[in-house]
Amino acid sequence: MSDAARLSVFKTYKLYVGGKFPRSESGRVYEVTDSKGKWLANAPLSSRKDGRDAVVAARKAFGGWSGATAYNRGQVLYRVAEMLEGRREQFVREVADAEGLSKSKAAAQVDAAIDRWVWYAGWTDKVAQIVGGANPVAGPFLNLSTPEPTGVVTIVAPQESSLLGLISALAPVIATGNTAVVIASEKSPLPALSLGEVLATSDVPGGVVNILSGRAAEIAPSLAAHQDVNGIDLTGTDADLAKELEIAAADNLKRVRRPQPVEDFAADPGTDRLTYFLETKTVWHPTGSLGASGSSY
Repeated sequence: MSDAARLSVFKTYKLYVGGKFPRSESGRVYEVTDSKGKWLANAPLSSRKDGRDAVVAARKAFGGWSGATAYNRGQVLYRVAEMLEGRREQFVREVADAEGLSKSKAAAQVDAAIDRWVWYAGWTDKVAQIVGGANPVAGPFLNLSTPEPTGVVTIVAPQESSLLGLISALAPVIATGNTAVVIASEKSPLPALSLGEVLATSDVPGGVVNILSGRAAEIAPSLAAHQDVNGIDLTGTDADLAKELEIAAADNLKRVRRPQPVEDFAADPGTDRLTYFLETKTVWHPTGSLGASGSSY
């Protein structure tokens, strides 16, 4: 068959929930266009029910993921970086279309996103050393503080940085043992939805990351008020929506990361995002010493 007679196979983008690829339960889609208004694809328009399904999947996955060793989580995240590297050209094309970048600038964004994923993969078994430790106390006790994941975290992904910004917000959340429900960039969701395909073919257990596309203003309020969501990252919200979500999140004392006035995702990320959705557990243990003499049994 000649190339002229061949029909193009257009990609069907779907949500990523619980390790599977459902369409929105509402059956709705919306048109995604490039920076010049050219149609790229139809993306699922997620509903609040899709959000609730994603929370159920994230909660189900939390025990196994948070209970895995930090070293094992690092291995799994590094595998994701391997798969991203293997599909680099696809992501370069999608980021270029999404953000109106030249191929070379889009390639730089994708390379930075892959490097960022590797960077967080290396932190999984090291973060406890910078936020935990032994505390000096008066008495014959060892007092040890260790970090533990907060739980299920909703992430409103950056609107402009479709891949690097998304990974900068997502990777530290799951690196520390949390599970995530991501609301992708409304205008540029395709790199995020393709990331779901990478996660599904890596070793990340189903439900650890759940990716929704659609309108944050429709989906996020119910997630902010959801009693089984423990934290929310408002990076991709405007001031009005951020205020609404922060008020809703207060009902069950969620951890809330407010949007920053300026966020440079290409800069050194530091450890801020790694530690934001962690709790500190402190354990007291007798040393066996008896009295001021220091003798022990």
